[in-house]
Parts: sequence; C-alpha cells; structure tokens
Amino acid sequence: MGNSDNNVFYGSFGKEYLDIVRGEGVYIYDSNGKKYLDAASGVCVVSVGHGNEEIISAISNQIKQISFTYGVADNIPRQKLAKKLDEWAPSGMGNTKTIFSSSGAEANESAIKLSFQYHQERGNLNKTKIIGRWQSYHGNTVSTLSVGGRTSWRNSYAPLLHDSLHISPPYCYRCSSTDSHSSCAEYFANELQQVIQREGADNISAFIAEPIIGTSMSAVVPPKGYYEIIRSICDDNDIVFIADEVMSGMGRTGKKWGIEHWNVSPDIITTSKGVGAGYSPISVSIFSEKIWQAIASGSGSTTHSSTYGGNPLSCAVGCAVIDYIEKNDLISNAEVMGEKLMTKLSEELSDIPYVGDIRGKGLLIGIEIVSDKNSKDIFDPKLDLAHKIEDEARKNGLIILSGVPGLVNGVGGDHLEICPPYIIDEGHVNFIASTLKKSISDVIFSIEMV
Repeated sequence: MGNSDNNVFYGSFGKEYLDIVRGEGVYIYDSNGKKYLDAASGVCVVSVGHGNEEIISAISNQIKQISFTYGVADNIPRQKLAKKLDEWAPSGMGNTKTIFSSSGAEANESAIKLSFQYHQERGNLNKTKIIGRWQSYHGNTVSTLSVGGRTSWRNSYAPLLHDSLHISPPYCYRCSSTDSHSSCAEYFANELQQVIQREGADNISAFIAEPIIGTSMSAVVPPKGYYEIIRSICDDNDIVFIADEVMSGMGRTGKKWGIEHWNVSPDIITTSKGVGAGYSPISVSIFSEKIWQAIASGSGSTTHSSTYGGNPLSCAVGCAVIDYIEKNDLISNAEVMGEKLMTKLSEELSDIPYVGDIRGKGLLIGIEIVSDKNSKDIFDPKLDLAHKIEDEARKNGLIILSGVPGLVNGVGGDHLEICPPYIIDEGHVNFIASTLKKSISDVIFSIEMV
C-alpha cells in the first residue's frame, strides 16, 4: 500500500513501504506472500527471531496476571529483570540499579539527566556539558539529537538543539594518522582530552559513545586500546562515561555488551532494541554503584520517570528474552555466525571494486561502498547508492539497512548494515552474502551503464 492510501504519517512521503503481515524465525512475509530473510532484525531489534513461541508464552502468562502498574506499586518482573541486568553488567560497575523506559532515546535521556544529578549531589554545580562524537546517534529527541552527531538528522532541527560538544569518531578506515594501529587509539582518544582542556573539566558532566558505532557509520569498530584511554581520561577528570549499547548490547556483538571487547567498565550502560526483541517496547539505563550511591546518599530521590517504564508486561518479555539467549547459547552463536558471515562476505565481495571496507563484531556488520578502493573516494550523494542497494536486496528477498547519509564529511558516503537475528545458521549466512553480491553488482552495473 502506498503512502497516500492510508492515514499513517510516514518518514518519507514518496516511498512505497512493504506491508509485512507475518514473521517466523529469520523470515518475514509481506501481504503478497513474498518471503524475505530479515538480515536487519527489524532495525537491530529482533534478536531471538520472529514468532518465538517461548517469548509469546511469557507474554500470554504475564498479561493474564497483570499488564501494568505504576507509581507506588512495584512488580515482580521489573525486580527480576533488574537483577538479571545486574548479573549481566560488567563487574567494574559494582552493584547496579536500573531505570526502565520505552525507547533508546529515553534511556539516553535518563543517563544524561542522572549524570548531571550525580555531579549536583556531590557539589559540582558547573558540570553540565555533554561530549558526544560526530557521526553518532543517541536518539531522536531534542536532547539526544543535540549530543548525537548525525548531521543529516540534526540539520532540520538545528535551531532547537542544545549546545553540546563533539569529537571525531574512531574511524580507522579513513584515519589520517600515519601512526601504528596502537597509536591510532591515542590519536582519536586524545581529542577528548583536548576538548576537556579547552572547556575545563569542571564544566563537563559526561561523555557518551556507542561502543561500536551503529547506522550512522555501520559498525565502525574503534582500535584496540581506545576505550581504555577514554576510561582513563574520564576518571582523571571526574566525567561520567555513558556506553550507548542500544544497538550493540544484549549479545549482538558476540559479547553481552559491545564495550566488553575492550577491558573497560562504563559508569552507565543504556540499551533497548535487543531487550524487548521486538515483542514489547522497553529500554534500560543501568547505573553503576558509584552513580546511584551518590544520589542515594544525597537527596535520596530523582524526579525522572516515564509512564510505561518498568511495566510488568515489557519486563516479563525482557526476562524471557534473556532466558532464551542464555538457554540457547545465542551470544556464542552471534560470535561464531558473525565470524562466518564476515568471512563469507569477504569472499563474495572481494572481486567487486567498489566494496571498500567490511567491518564489525559478531552480528553487527557494516559494508562501506566507495567509487575507488585505493583513493576511498565516495560516490556522488545524489546517486543515493546505499538506498538503491537496499531496495535491490529487498527485491531479491533480503532485508538489510542502508546507512544514514553523512558517513564522510557529514554529507556523503554510502554504507550498509547487516544485523540478522542471533538464531541464524550457515545456510542463512550463505544466502545473505550471495544475495548482497548480486544486489551490489546489479546496482553498480546499472549506474555504470548510465
């Protein structure tokens, strides 16, 4: 059905959207009965697959008991999920406590607000500024757009945005440094130190980063040692380190959290997509003992809350998702299948001269398309190449994500993201790689012929 045929306010009025009517495992089906392998997991959401009977059963059982509580009432699923998240949290965070919301943006809002309160409770009244990174994404609210660095989305609302500070992303594929890879970490991380020195540490509240960068850069992985330096800089300057794991958390990268690929524990972890796995909206902000203890021993309260945050139905889903991941060893499968998919993509795409970089961890994988492998020059943004490849893949029965414009210089750069459910097998891996090869080749050929 086209945009003009119903009352939905779509993000793109000139685009035709699929009517998806059913999902089963890694597949989704449209209203015409066509089957697609969902190598996007919705948008990095459906971690345990579509139509998962164990999650559906958990929903049914909970909704028969109670679906909503708020305010003075607590509920058992919320307590259980908070306990499970504490068990999953990196050990360096100590005894954690969790605030529940409904979206990744809300989780990051919680982290930003309570970072500020953490400093206020300790008498550091000037610590108000947030440092983010360019080509990052932390949500679509005014505050999260402000700290994010996705220029193509910021520009439309620029007059509304708050003043925030930004540093460069750790983008090794286009790094201008000629140092060794280990020094590359210092090259990028030291920019944080420079901004702190310029602005004054007494004015900085928090630094927020996606451990592995999502759809703004399609799975850019920082160099070895990067987050260790970031952690040290934050510690030295009494700055809260927020790890935005909305995309990279909950086992997607082959570890519980993307940040665990480095020897680092953040002060706050936020995540959303993989917690509810597409079965119920839920997000979490996990606070280290250091953060919540300062508030507990100070004012003893926070006014931050949200209506549906911590509702028993969504929390029951979160518990069921974690149980399913653990019982079926899906984090290990994400690691193993991710390695196989990276290898297969490298094999299939190696003879396409326009595939510049294949990167990622686990089942969070990115492909960068360039006009020349040696120079790494980008295609004209007007070609909208990534979207064309996404559309072609869909015609071929494969759902992927086209990366958001602005990868290079805030304007151009074509990239694709592949993030299938954790339940994929080698047959799915082979289909993804071969279909991507055909889709990329066909789109490039059509452009070359113009």
